[in-house]
Amino acid sequence: MKNNIRKATREDLVQLSQLFDEYRMFYHKTSDLSGAQQFLSERLERKDSEIFLVEDEGKLVGFVQLYPLFSSTRMKRYWLLNDLYVNAGFRGKGFSKALIEEAKQLCRTSDSCGMYLETGKENMIGNQLYPSAGFKKYDEVNFYEWEMD
Repeated sequence: MKNNIRKATREDLVQLSQLFDEYRMFYHKTSDLSGAQQFLSERLERKDSEIFLVEDEGKLVGFVQLYPLFSSTRMKRYWLLNDLYVNAGFRGKGFSKALIEEAKQLCRTSDSCGMYLETGKENMIGNQLYPSAGFKKYDEVNFYEWEMD
């Protein structure tokens, strides 16, 4: 499986944008393929996220995207696993776990203190996947959000 995972490049933008658009629709967003391509192009150009891809028979079938954060109390980098997606036709083959393992390797090589993620309570697949991949549910704090109108 390791050979099927690699870092995204600009050459992947078209296929990656399609996957990213599918991912957004999974979270009940309206399809916006050109917006997805613009957003990902900016991430790749600015190098402000890390994106890893999984391929199956030469086709991109999934990705994970992580953003750098910092923990003041630990005084180290911390990663936000913001996006993880595998196309529905390729699920159940271990690709999600392999992408998570690649994210863990990024944590190790970047001397970070760990990785954080959130997922919807209704995301049954994710809520089974993450604990099986070593994540612990953290209920000791309240999570708040402020949004611009």
